[in-house]
Amino acid sequence: MAGQSRARHLVQGVLAACLFAAGTAAAEKVALTFDDLPLNGALPAGTTRSAITRETLAVLKRLDVPPSYGFVNARKLEGSPDGALALRLWVDAGHPVGNHAYSHMDLHKNSAEDYTRDIVQNEPALELLSTRDGTVSDSWRWFRYPFLREGETLDKRRAVRAFLAQRGYRIAQTTLDYEDYLWNTAYARCLDRGDKEAMAWLRESYLEMATAYLKSGRETARMVFGREISHVLLLHLGAFSSTILPDLVALLRKEGFQLTTLEDAQSDPVYALDPDVASKWGGTLTELFMEARSLKYTYPKKPREKLEGICKAT
Repeated sequence: MAGQSRARHLVQGVLAACLFAAGTAAAEKVALTFDDLPLNGALPAGTTRSAITRETLAVLKRLDVPPSYGFVNARKLEGSPDGALALRLWVDAGHPVGNHAYSHMDLHKNSAEDYTRDIVQNEPALELLSTRDGTVSDSWRWFRYPFLREGETLDKRRAVRAFLAQRGYRIAQTTLDYEDYLWNTAYARCLDRGDKEAMAWLRESYLEMATAYLKSGRETARMVFGREISHVLLLHLGAFSSTILPDLVALLRKEGFQLTTLEDAQSDPVYALDPDVASKWGGTLTELFMEARSLKYTYPKKPREKLEGICKAT
């Protein structure tokens, strides 16, 4: 076991040296990815999952966003023809789907065996969605860990990673995350109430947090990898998506990001590295490396309390 650990760290050390020697890219790339399909958060009154998906797809097309992975929890399709329609709309618009575990299971609260069964249970829906003219594409073999939790023990972490590799999965990492899902249900409530002042604050606070966490993500990536990297941004498809995406994409472009696909972003050599750390809370790839190396960084505080209470009946 000790020999394996030394070999692992030796390989990672060699890879790291190559990364630092790679220099700074001409422009930072970022891939948009969307979790919790067919929907994250509450539905506003009088709308549907498929309607939200249609609106979001129209925005992505108008903004020339490259094909963006949507990570699916197929349990949400049970008894929901509208949810199935939403996913079909997603793939028919040219956006691929990936595995986010059938029930959005938390690895830290379950065994590796139960967790991997949940992954497999999600696969039939993904295969169906990825079938064209009788041929199944392997494009769905990307896995995004629910809650970004990869294992609170090394044994569990390594067991799941070995399982994913054996089944041909690539891990869809993320380096930029400001928990945008916090705004989805809040927006649905405020929209139902017709509270324009509250909705204006939601937009303002969202963009404030996005700006702050883009900065944090870049700074911590340079701390860990010694250079600018290609990034993966974690978003959640929900009620706020079509409203806020034009502002978010404008912000990304203003900050100098070039939009790209997940495959292209993760061709950056940093994604070949494994922090191999047992983390109590989980986190982005960069945060896991920081934890493994005992690096500290103070992240901006999100307005959780206000988001949870806004537009609720008093």
